[in-house]
Amino acid sequence: MKVTQEKLPASQIGLSVEIDADVSQKAYERTLRDYMSQANIPGFRRGKVPRKVLIQRFGAKRIKATVLEKLVQDTLEAAIKQEKIEVLGNLELRSPFEELVDQFTPGESITISASVDVPPEVKISQYSGLTLQAEEAKYDAEQVDTILEDYRNRTATLVPIEDRPAAMGDTVIVDFDGVLAQGDGETGEPSPVPGGQAQDFQVDLETGKFIPGFIDGIVGMSLGETKQISATFPENYPEESVSGQDAIFTVTLKELKEKELPDLDDDFAQDVSEYDTLAELRQSLEDRVKADVEKKLTENIASVVLTKLVELVETELPESMVEQECNVLVNQTVMQLEQQGIEIKKMMTQDMLKNMQQGTRPDAITQIKKRLAIRQVAEQEGVKVADDALEAKVNEFVKEYGDRNIDMARLRQFLEEDLLQEQVLTWFKENNTVELVEAGSLDSGAGAESSADAPASEPDPVEGNATVDVDAVDVDAVDVDAVDVDAEAEDKPTD
Repeated sequence: MKVTQEKLPASQIGLSVEIDADVSQKAYERTLRDYMSQANIPGFRRGKVPRKVLIQRFGAKRIKATVLEKLVQDTLEAAIKQEKIEVLGNLELRSPFEELVDQFTPGESITISASVDVPPEVKISQYSGLTLQAEEAKYDAEQVDTILEDYRNRTATLVPIEDRPAAMGDTVIVDFDGVLAQGDGETGEPSPVPGGQAQDFQVDLETGKFIPGFIDGIVGMSLGETKQISATFPENYPEESVSGQDAIFTVTLKELKEKELPDLDDDFAQDVSEYDTLAELRQSLEDRVKADVEKKLTENIASVVLTKLVELVETELPESMVEQECNVLVNQTVMQLEQQGIEIKKMMTQDMLKNMQQGTRPDAITQIKKRLAIRQVAEQEGVKVADDALEAKVNEFVKEYGDRNIDMARLRQFLEEDLLQEQVLTWFKENNTVELVEAGSLDSGAGAESSADAPASEPDPVEGNATVDVDAVDVDAVDVDAVDVDAEAEDKPTD
């Protein structure tokens, strides 16, 4: 088999494969025998239909199409195996199938051209001796006090109040009915706010709760009072029909309660945690806030390093690789929504799916480039993940999450990439300079993330271990009812 290769854009290889005359003849004869054994033509026994009658019955073009359909598939698979090509996907003919059918003459040679995605070539420019800036993360003892105060608020007792107006920090029960201030465009009548009506609704009077103006309007109201409150929906409000609009809410204050906070003592510590004393609880929170700050600093440095590596990497990504990564990101989004109780699969349409895939494309490309950059640096600098380190990581994961239905091959790949990234980042820090700057001083484009003055997540005193998102491991693409992320198959000649 004569095979010619050529390099194509977007990490593709073009294949030109010549099918010998005797191969085309044998394929044609084999197909005719198949037709003959299956054809049910009046006046002829099955398997005894003359060739001329068979061709008249089914048509020469249809028979040739059937020959080529399998011949092309078998030939390309053999060519890929012969040339030892690592295929990622998107094996496609470079000329219309109909043209091949018209060109095909049994017993004569024919050349077919195809293209296929292959692993991208990766080049990365100078990545040592650089100076980068990352936002620092500092421990603030007040964070522990803030967390303790939050636990006090969570365990507070609500005490009814009758002798004063509502104040910030109180909890109230209200009825409210909202209308848009500008009224209906045609009638001028007040237009109800979608979802803007409720009875016996509990509201915590805290800054940042509800839309601007609503909480401030309740503060100062007396028990039993009815009042009209002006409020404004933010521009980014999820309900687009009211975003950026002014509204008027008629609010009746039905119940007023203030929080009676528990004392900060050993009894409190025992109620909210596994610790016997307040001192032990405070020490635990301090240790974990410090760990969060250290983790945040590590993430800040990793962010700027990875952003820089993505800038330095030179590659052309094959479409199949990008599509696969988009599918992974879409699937992760679907799982996250389902974990929040949103049955997104029941609502999903093909248009929604395509929009989600398109929306994830920039992130997908960035994620792929990060992985390629990490692997390229690791290869060039001889950075490898030790087998025992990987086994320890796998065993730790399985021990923590027990006997769950986890794809172990994907788990190993996931953890190996994670360990490799850690080691490459360590190498990078040893061979470059990372300057720490004040939190909040770098914009997002510089690769620094949000300020680390507060812990990434508020620690729960009862839970002592960090968690890993198990679903991040199971990244199978879902299909249509489950959401179909597969490309549609090419049209083939059929009976």
